[in-house]
Amino acid sequence: MTAETAEILCGLDEVGRGPLAGPVTAAAVILDSSFPVEILDDSKKLSEKKRYEAVPVIFGRAVAWGIGWVWPEEIDRINILKASLLAMKYAFEQLRVVPDRAIVDGIFAPDIPVVCTTMVKADSQIPAVMAASILAKTARDRMMERFSWLYPEYGYERHKGYPTKAHVEALELHGPSPIQRYSFKLKNKTEKQQR
Repeated sequence: MTAETAEILCGLDEVGRGPLAGPVTAAAVILDSSFPVEILDDSKKLSEKKRYEAVPVIFGRAVAWGIGWVWPEEIDRINILKASLLAMKYAFEQLRVVPDRAIVDGIFAPDIPVVCTTMVKADSQIPAVMAASILAKTARDRMMERFSWLYPEYGYERHKGYPTKAHVEALELHGPSPIQRYSFKLKNKTEKQQR
């Protein structure tokens, strides 16, 4: 393929399926061949410092990017899987360039108007999905840090709403926060759920 006919590929990923509080967040990213892919990886494999160093590069050099959010009330209403796919759809709709196709990390595809391929571990294999993983993770983490300013007793700046021991103890002491996912039950959650 020539540069003129090269396929425009969008990467999609989400974070925040496991937390007991806060939004689920997704990102869509289109990269070109000049992007410095060596700065990318699955967001979970990068240090916080490396993730935040990559963000301005993605914002500045990506062909297009978008971020989508679905909030706790909607998560409770439609369930977390549907909410995750909806967040990806919202992220896709923010793109200022329409791709030829999309690759999404995982086994479920959002309802978007292009061919969408699902791929397990795409966030550690496909650069555009890696970039989406980084944007989604950093955007959600920053949002949870801001919620910690409003609700400091819950410690959201530390655990980002995941079901850590400290978060569970805060819930037991203070009750649910205004950003709680009421449909989520503690008994099936563990500290390992960090996506």
